Amino acid sequence: MNCDTLIRNANVLDGSGADAQLADVAIVGGRIASIGSPLPHRATNIIEAEGLALAPGFIDVHTHDDTSVIETPEMLPKISQGITTVIVGNCGISASPVRLKTGYPPDPMTLLGSRECFRYPAFADYLSALKDARPSVNVAVLIGHTSLRNNHLERLDRAATESEIAAMHAELASALSAGALGLSTGLAYANANAASTEEVLSLSAALIGANAIYTTHLRTETDAILDAMNEAFSIGRYAQSPVIISHLKCAGIDNWGRSQEVLHALEQARITQQIGCDCYPYAAGSSTLDLKQVDPRVRIEITWSAPYPEAAGRTLGEIASEWNVSHLDAARRLQPAGAIYHSIDEQDMRRILAHPATMIGSDGLPWDKHPHPRLWGTYPRVLGRYCREEKLFSLPQAIHKMTCMPAQRFGLAERGQIAEGYCADLVLFDADTIRDTATFADPIRTAEGIHSVWVNGTLSYTAQGLTASRSGRFLPRERTQWVQ
Repeated sequence: MNCDTLIRNANVLDGSGADAQLADVAIVGGRIASIGSPLPHRATNIIEAEGLALAPGFIDVHTHDDTSVIETPEMLPKISQGITTVIVGNCGISASPVRLKTGYPPDPMTLLGSRECFRYPAFADYLSALKDARPSVNVAVLIGHTSLRNNHLERLDRAATESEIAAMHAELASALSAGALGLSTGLAYANANAASTEEVLSLSAALIGANAIYTTHLRTETDAILDAMNEAFSIGRYAQSPVIISHLKCAGIDNWGRSQEVLHALEQARITQQIGCDCYPYAAGSSTLDLKQVDPRVRIEITWSAPYPEAAGRTLGEIASEWNVSHLDAARRLQPAGAIYHSIDEQDMRRILAHPATMIGSDGLPWDKHPHPRLWGTYPRVLGRYCREEKLFSLPQAIHKMTCMPAQRFGLAERGQIAEGYCADLVLFDADTIRDTATFADPIRTAEGIHSVWVNGTLSYTAQGLTASRSGRFLPRERTQWVQ
């Protein structure tokens, strides 16, 4: 048999959580044609893996790459980690459908870029632009609650009326019919926090019977986190929809040590509902500069500032001292801005990361001038530091969290596994050397240990860099196969 690509003698981790098996993998027409040991195939391209690990391409379930996949379609920060699919539209903010008014996009939509990046008034416009851009990674899309509020409310510091909810519902339903994954909310942010639970419940009615998903940046990740989790669970029950809690954490020094309590609440809900979460492998988060999160006890690094662009890469404490003002006053002067908050306990993060319900998501912010290192290093950090060195979980379990589990939970058909007939999204890496090199001081650095990355059968990245071949595509929602 002839094939396009033959990968020989790889330690195949198929994504299911099973142990690796030494095998050859043949690719024909962008799909996995055969798996065996050995395969007697002839191939145009032969890769001698020599025992390197071969896994399904990693699926980044929590990104803000909505505009990056179009503006910078090479997607080097992601594909250099072995990521072959990104899920965009998280935290209630999506690039479409969006019709901006004047001035800056409302917070936190600035995380997706400047006003010029929001040029997709209808979901169909975004899909058309995505097709033209041909990004190097596949893209699946959530629809953001805050983005819908922006379209239909003249001000965002109040709950929506019945007529406004009906208009948002219609836009959400239209996007779902075109293949969007579901609804995301970011209820912690000021421009969504005024939305009542009833508003979100009414909007989530569009998910009923659609086999769609509900993801949420909880209304709070601090003192009242259990109440916020219960709100999310109630919305999932009403919408008859699986629930994903985004970047689950116990934020703020006063909440350190509560991860066991939080995970117990998650486990109890999972008895009767389809509930999951994602987590990034760092004890620091990043978002817009939020006055509510300013705490002199917490190291806060500025990632960008519109009025003071030179502040990027400096700490809020340094700036406040230089200006001879309080941390809070300095934050006010820097806005609009972005920040990294070192406000998570390492042990809490590890406990959540290791939980069986947890997927991996980078939550990277590609438009930050001085980004959090998770943008470039999340997946190699999990595999190198937390899997190989600290043994939080086995390598097959780590790969499962990055591949099969998210593919099935989000309804990405024929992805996330190395199986015959599945799409050939693959990453070949050295399990003994893979590691992140991006740091908080020097965050824009590619990982080590990634050998080759294929997207839909196309070799798109090697250890030498991008190949100039891009074959990512829009992935519409299919039926979810929930993995508890």
